[in-house]
Formats: sequence, C-alpha cells, structure tokens
Amino acid sequence: MLELLLQLRPDLHWGRTPPPASKCSSDCAPPATTIGQDAKIKLGPPLNGIDGRKSGTFEGFNYSPANKSSGITWSEETFPKYIRAPMQEIPGTRMAFVGIKNDKDIADLWAYLKQFGADGAKK
Repeated sequence: MLELLLQLRPDLHWGRTPPPASKCSSDCAPPATTIGQDAKIKLGPPLNGIDGRKSGTFEGFNYSPANKSSGITWSEETFPKYIRAPMQEIPGTRMAFVGIKNDKDIADLWAYLKQFGADGAKK
C-alpha cells in the first residue's frame, strides 16, 4: 500500500507480505519517523500529537529554518497539501520525500496519524 504507512508501522505490513529476513529492502529499512508511546527522534521527529501542532516545533528535533518559519499548523486541511509535495510546499525543507499523490492514501495516513495524542497514546 503506502510506503510511509509501512515505515510508520512495519509490523502491520498494510496488506503486504513482509520481506524475508535474508532479503532486506526498503521495507526493512529503519523508519524515518515514528509514532506511538515508544516514538523517538530519528531522521524525522515523532509524529505524536501532529493534529493541531505547529510545523517545526517538536522539542529536540533540528528542523530546517524553512520548516520552523512555515507558519503551518497541521490539520486535515493543511496536511494533504503538504504531503502531496513537501519540498514545494515548504521550499528549503530537509524532508527529501517526493510526496503522496493518491487522495485515499493521504486521507488514510492522516486518519492514522491524528489518532495519537502528544503522549503517543491513542486518543
């Protein structure tokens, strides 16, 4: 299904067969970002509590100046525009991701993300 969802929750496999342990691919690469009660800073910040959070404000993550000054507050309205083309929406972002074009995948991803509070617990 959606690579970002697979990265967030590789244990679910999102309808895909997990890769054999002996054949590593992008499916078994460390996720760039995490969510849930055990979330940690990785290549990206944890996505706990993203709904209503201002872009560039997760404590302890080194955001680009472009991200910190974007003025975006994550919501059902702002997230789809950003995730379709992150580098276009926030020029100068360090998020090297080409984006997600499928509206259903974007809606599914947002629905998944917004169910986690800032503490990582499901709301």
